[in-house]
Amino acid sequence: MTREQILNKLSKKLNPKRYEHSLGVEYTAACMAMVHGADIRKARLAGILHDCAKNIPTKEKLALAEKLGLSINKSERANPDLLHGKLGAYYAKEKYHVDDEEILDAISYHTTGRPDMTLLGKIIFTADYIEPNRKKIFELDIIRKEAFTDLDKCVIHILKNTLEYLGETTLEVDEMTKRTYEFYIKNRKQEDKE
Repeated sequence: MTREQILNKLSKKLNPKRYEHSLGVEYTAACMAMVHGADIRKARLAGILHDCAKNIPTKEKLALAEKLGLSINKSERANPDLLHGKLGAYYAKEKYHVDDEEILDAISYHTTGRPDMTLLGKIIFTADYIEPNRKKIFELDIIRKEAFTDLDKCVIHILKNTLEYLGETTLEVDEMTKRTYEFYIKNRKQEDKE
């Protein structure tokens, strides 16, 4: 599908705010790809499609994921909105004809992250958090700078803030987010020793 076809289809599936957010993630991901040497086309495509399943009603997300045979963890059962990444990867493949596994993986884990993400995965995870339409996120100005100077440090910063924020709410913390944070902290300590 061409970008125009994707945008036309997405504009009918997403509410205007979510559509603008997706354009912001596409733009930010492309900028980050240029800086970090990633494939710009893949970054744009993953960025524009990362939330393609976001506007599925919450009550339907769990039933749809079960029907499709997607893996569902305890946190996703408690908060089915977390499933929009996995459902988004499914939709990207089936409805937008994306067959690149790296793009699909980046879409799947753009909310929680995952241990040992690809460069593209880290870019989409970060771009979703820092895109220009985001406002009122703690230390966002610092995180935006880190996104272009030290991507792994940036990923750790986002994960730390997310875990702290969730710890202050009644929302369940996704175990994948915890595992991802622990992975990157351990990795960073290892690199600092070398």
